[in-house]
Amino acid sequence: MFDRIGENFHFNQTALSLRQQRQEVLAANIANADTPHYKARDFDFNKALQEALGGNGSMRLPPTELNLTSTRHIPAKAAAKGQAELLYRQPFQPSLDGNTVDMDVERVQFADNTARYQADLSIISQRLRSLRSVFEQ
Repeated sequence: MFDRIGENFHFNQTALSLRQQRQEVLAANIANADTPHYKARDFDFNKALQEALGGNGSMRLPPTELNLTSTRHIPAKAAAKGQAELLYRQPFQPSLDGNTVDMDVERVQFADNTARYQADLSIISQRLRSLRSVFEQ
């Protein structure tokens, strides 16, 4: 039963994870607004969501690395393709020092991503309240 509930929230969990990744990328752009030769990055959220969900709807696992507590242990690392492909943002007006961060664009994208993240959280919260009310009856 709980597997079906988990599957029900799979899409929302994936979307929140990607929104969080995008927030980090946008924050890095804003933080490096005055760094010479810094190139602004971003990714296509819709494309990343489709790739993360995969063709069969199963989310890819995050990167995993085993801790080695002995020299006789075999090192292992699971490569994950769950990270969104970062692209360079095309600047409207590149600066003379080679920095491509446009603060107006970054602020709008940051605010938009924040609002969408909050909306996703509200949807999940409402769905959890609905489930809780079903279980209480």
